[in-house]
Amino acid sequence: MTRTTNARLAGFTFLFYIAVGLTSMALANRWMSAEGTATKLARMAEHAADVRATVVLAVLAGLSALVLAVTLHALTRDEDADLAMLALTCRVGEGVLCFSGIPETLELLRLATSSATPGALDSGAVGAVNVLGGFLLGAGGFGPLPTSILFAVGSTLFCYLFLRARTIPTALAWLGVIASVLLVVALPAQLAGVLKGPLTTYVWMPGLLFEVAFALWLMVKGVAARAAR
Repeated sequence: MTRTTNARLAGFTFLFYIAVGLTSMALANRWMSAEGTATKLARMAEHAADVRATVVLAVLAGLSALVLAVTLHALTRDEDADLAMLALTCRVGEGVLCFSGIPETLELLRLATSSATPGALDSGAVGAVNVLGGFLLGAGGFGPLPTSILFAVGSTLFCYLFLRARTIPTALAWLGVIASVLLVVALPAQLAGVLKGPLTTYVWMPGLLFEVAFALWLMVKGVAARAAR
């Protein structure tokens, strides 16, 4: 593909990926916001169609990450092939992890619908279902974090390469670097239990601002030729 095509495809995919992610979060919040494993499973049974929709959205998210990996690599490999390949690997890993959570989600849905059927399970079986459901849900709730960490590292590398190559506006590139580095620091802190509460959401705001602005720039202006040294 040409440089212009890669830029426009990347820009569209950024916006599509954001829309998919926000929609998936809104749907998942209908049952994940509940307290306790049994309540979450009951909510999943009530919103089975939404759960299946999140599975489809996970597929779209994984494909989006792969498309961004390839297109952003094509736009930055002339600046530093090794760093661009490392960034591509991170974004590919992000996409693969998006797919890897699908079997657990489907198994949770199966457990939820089984336990919600009147008379389908005795009390002992219900207890076992809740234990298994709690395991699949993850006691610490860190399921999406490894995916997000790979995203943050890949984004940092790509933004650094755009900044170094001076192929997008310097201010935009700096925003991307700062927003991505913030996530690289904050996400492991969240994984360790140091960062909690509303801050775990606020740290994403600069990155969201950057990606929307960057996507629009890519679609309208594209990426300039690498600046001569």
